[in-house]
Amino acid sequence: MKFGSFIFPVSHNPENDSAVIDSTLAEIELQESLGFDAAWLTEHHFDGASAYVDPVVFGAAVAVRTNRIKIGFAVVEMAFHHPVRLAAQTALLDNLSHGRLIFGVGRGSAFNTYEYLGFGIPMEEAEERLAEAEDLIVKSWTADNLTFEGKFWNVMFPALRPLPFQKPHPPIVRACISEGSTVAMAKIGRPILIGVQTSEDTASRLTTYKAEMLGAGFSEEQTEDALEQTWVARNMFVADTESEARELAQQGFARERKHFREARELYNPEGFPPLDTSKPLPAGEDFDKSYIIGTASQVADQVAELRDLGVRNLMLKINVGEMDTDAVQAAIKMFGESVMPEFA
Repeated sequence: MKFGSFIFPVSHNPENDSAVIDSTLAEIELQESLGFDAAWLTEHHFDGASAYVDPVVFGAAVAVRTNRIKIGFAVVEMAFHHPVRLAAQTALLDNLSHGRLIFGVGRGSAFNTYEYLGFGIPMEEAEERLAEAEDLIVKSWTADNLTFEGKFWNVMFPALRPLPFQKPHPPIVRACISEGSTVAMAKIGRPILIGVQTSEDTASRLTTYKAEMLGAGFSEEQTEDALEQTWVARNMFVADTESEARELAQQGFARERKHFREARELYNPEGFPPLDTSKPLPAGEDFDKSYIIGTASQVADQVAELRDLGVRNLMLKINVGEMDTDAVQAAIKMFGESVMPEFA
């Protein structure tokens, strides 16, 4: 199995932003030293949900502070970027990192209306913009004398400089929330990022993805290659005792969920509806369903269960809810030294 970290550092107060950004870079450096395969960066604006805000700029900082770890986007919010500028920026990042970029894309938040308002983009356009932007970015990376006429962008230029370090371009992965989006990506052979789900739903999603890819005419080898690039997300915390791990993680998880909900209630013009208590919590809102947690031995057992369900790559969010830096680094070190070697 491969292991990556989901770098999603909440900063609850603006005064803490700089310190959170610094500690986040230190966490990534530690992860690289322990053999983590990838650092997955995200994008959110205006609310402190992700202290570094911009995965492209922050990715450049990661590139110069590290030598081996891959720099993935999980994800760049495509609705908020001009595709040609993003193509140029990511080509530069791929060169700065000597070919370590994984270009993960998504339309943008499904919940944060205020992000779209901040960039002057209608939320209802996000899906169409994503498809057109991805097409234009790939053409920008690979074509000379490009003329592109679309619904949202009309451009013409001789050639992008610099071209990406990876040829023909960095690998592209797509975040998939629904089964429908999973099927759509399987039909075009696109590797996917699967968000927090129950183990049963994760196994079902992987099975569906494989069957749909084979059904679309891809070979067994091509399907296996796509699955090798597909990542599954979970929260994770490990400590000397299960009770210690649970106490620290539950506090951080509660802070994070409260932060997200309050921002949506406050900043969305339409507010944010309360959770429907008559229905089960979504997996991402349910501590027990979203977490791999416990001692090193317990965490290894839970990882093994996911491996046996077909998970090949785990994207682990370790620092949830602006946790104590020393505790986070201890958890990273314990996971790297005591869990990861069992899956080498």
